Amino acid sequence: MKWTALPTFTVLLAISWAAAAQGVPVTPADQAAGDAWFAHIQVLADDNMRGRLTGTDDYLRAAAYVVDQFKSFGLMPAGTEGFYQPVEFDTTRVLAEKSSLRLIVNGKPQPLVLGQDAILGARGAQPDSVEAPLVFIGYGLHLPESNYDDFNSKELPLASLKGKIVVYINGGPADLSGALKSYARTAPLAKALADAGVLGAISIPTPKSMDFGWDRVASGASQTGMRLAATPTDAAIAAAHPALADHHGTMFSATFNPAEAEKLFAGTGHTFAQMLALADAQKPLPRFALNKSLAATVTTVNGHVTSPNIIARLEGSDPRLKSQYVLVSAHLDHLGVGAPIKGSSIYNGAMDDASGVASVLEIAKQFAANKQRPCRSMLFLVFTAEEKGLLGSRYFAGHPTVPARDIVADFNMDMFMPIFSLKKLHVQGLAESTLQDDARLIGAQHHIEIAPDPEPDRNSFIRTDQYSFVQAGVPSLAFKFGWTMGSPEYRAWRQWLAERYHSTQDNLSQPMDHAAAAQFDSFLADLARYVANQPTRPHYEDTSFFKRFEH
Repeated sequence: MKWTALPTFTVLLAISWAAAAQGVPVTPADQAAGDAWFAHIQVLADDNMRGRLTGTDDYLRAAAYVVDQFKSFGLMPAGTEGFYQPVEFDTTRVLAEKSSLRLIVNGKPQPLVLGQDAILGARGAQPDSVEAPLVFIGYGLHLPESNYDDFNSKELPLASLKGKIVVYINGGPADLSGALKSYARTAPLAKALADAGVLGAISIPTPKSMDFGWDRVASGASQTGMRLAATPTDAAIAAAHPALADHHGTMFSATFNPAEAEKLFAGTGHTFAQMLALADAQKPLPRFALNKSLAATVTTVNGHVTSPNIIARLEGSDPRLKSQYVLVSAHLDHLGVGAPIKGSSIYNGAMDDASGVASVLEIAKQFAANKQRPCRSMLFLVFTAEEKGLLGSRYFAGHPTVPARDIVADFNMDMFMPIFSLKKLHVQGLAESTLQDDARLIGAQHHIEIAPDPEPDRNSFIRTDQYSFVQAGVPSLAFKFGWTMGSPEYRAWRQWLAERYHSTQDNLSQPMDHAAAAQFDSFLADLARYVANQPTRPHYEDTSFFKRFEH
C-alpha cells in the first residue's frame, strides 16, 4: 500500500507548505537545465516555424525536430510509421463575408453583424442555410445520471426541442462539480443535440469565463476548423469508449457576443443581465422560448489534411510491468499565421505549447540518460491538432499504438505557465483518481503545494489533452503554475491571458522563468517515475463520475 508511510508524508507536506511560501530555492543546476529547456522553445517558436499549424509543412518541420531529439536520446519509436502516427482530418473554413445571420421577430428580419454580434462555428459541418425558432435551455447540460438535464425540463420538455435552435450560457449550478460541468460540454452535448433533433446551438460565454475580450474571439473566427475524419473503426471506438464518440452530422453552431446578447432575450420577460447574474452565482437558470427565430446562410470551404502525432518509447525494466505504460505528453501545434496583432501575423505559440513540448523532451532526456530504468515502460507523446479540439490526443486515445488496457496514466503539459517562481501547482483532474495521492507526495518532496483548479468554470479540465485520456478511462493529470487570488502571480496570469494567449504576443520575447520550468520538469519526472515504479496501477476513485470509463 502506498500510504503505509503516512506520518512521513504529513511531515513532508508541512515542510512543503512552509517552503512554498518563498518558492523553491533556485540552484545553478536549475538554471542550466532551464536554459536547455528554453533552447527547444527557441527552435519551435521561431518565426520560421510560422506557428506550426496542423496539416502544414511548418508543423512537419517542427515535428522533425522533435523526432530528431528523441532519436538523439536513444528512444525507440512507438508509432504506426516509426515515430509518427498519421491522423486524418476534415476541415472547414467559414467565409464570413459570404455568410449572414438575422433574427426574425414578429415576422420581421433584424440583421446581425458577424464578428460583432456573433461568430459562426467551424469545428463541425455547417448547413448551407437554416431557419428555426430559438429556445433558451439554461446551461445546456445533459447529465441525467446526475439528476440534472437542461434538455428535458418542465418548461421545455425534450420533445419540444425538435426542430429548434437552442441557446445556452456557459457555467452550471454549484452542486455539480467543475469537472462534471466541463465534461457535459463535450461528447454528451453533441449527442444530446443530435438525439433531441435540434437544428443548431448558440453558446454565450460569460465575461467571467472568457480568457480575453470579444475582439480576439472574433479575430479567430477566420481560422480553419477541423474534426477527425470518419473511419471504419468509429463504431468500435464508440463501443469501447463512448465518451470519445464523434458526431459527424451537420448542425448549425455559433457563439454570441455576451455584450450583444440582450438581442436574443428581448421580448421574453427575461434579460440576459438576469441570466448572467444567476450564472455568475452558479444558481439554477430558467428555460423558455425566446419568441423569435434565427435565419442563417453559411458559406464554407471544406477540405482534408493529414498531420501526425509523435510517439517515443522507453522500455521498462520489470518483466512483470514493462508491458504497461506511463505517458508524458504535450501538444506541438499552434495557430499558424492569422490576423495581425501589434504588427505581427505569426502566432508563435511559445508558451502554448512549445513550452510543454520542451518539457516532454527534457523529461525524456532525463529518463533516457538514467541507467536505472523505471519498472513500467514510458511513452513520450507530442500531439497534433490540440488547438482544433484535442483531436490528436483523442485519436491516439481511441487508436493507441500500444494495447489500450496497458496505458496506466497520462501526465500532460499545456502552457504550464512558468512566468513566476514555482510555489504551487494547479492540477486538473486532481480529485478524480489516486494520482492525487502520488502528486501530493512528490510535490511535498519538492516543496510544491498541489492544489485543484480554482476557476473551474473556465472549463480548463476539458481544454487540454489529458482530457482525451480521461474519456478513455485512463487516470490523468494536467498542470499549471498556481497562484493565490489577488496575488502578484494571479495578476501576472490574468495579464498573460489578456495580452498573450492565442495572440501573436505569445512569442520568444516574453519573460519566462527558466529555472522554475526546470524545477517543474524535475518534479514531473519524479512523479512519472514514482507511478511507473509502483506495484499497483492508479485508478479512479469510487466517488468520481469518470470511473465509469475505466477498464
